[in-house]
Amino acid sequence: MNKNTDFNEKCYTLLRQIPKGKITTYKELARALGSKAWRAVGTALAKNPDLITTPCHRVIRSDGNIGEYALGREKKIELLKSEGIKITNGKIENFEEYFYSFQP
Repeated sequence: MNKNTDFNEKCYTLLRQIPKGKITTYKELARALGSKAWRAVGTALAKNPDLITTPCHRVIRSDGNIGEYALGREKKIELLKSEGIKITNGKIENFEEYFYSFQP
């Protein structure tokens, strides 16, 4: 397994830990991986081969904006709302209420 594939798999493993109805950030995922490479996390998520079991729609930007999604922003909003997350104008309401932090 090459370095990038290994990094991607570690991202996916963490993603599967995020409970339904919670969100995390690219930065938080990078921190949990012992890295500051949140852009690399975004690249890994863009290559996610299984959107069903690896819920990358639960990863948003640190400023509360929902960011991009392989199936489009509207689909990401639809999925997050279906999990009970409140979104207004493409931004998570009460960010802290839904935030999932990985334990060190």
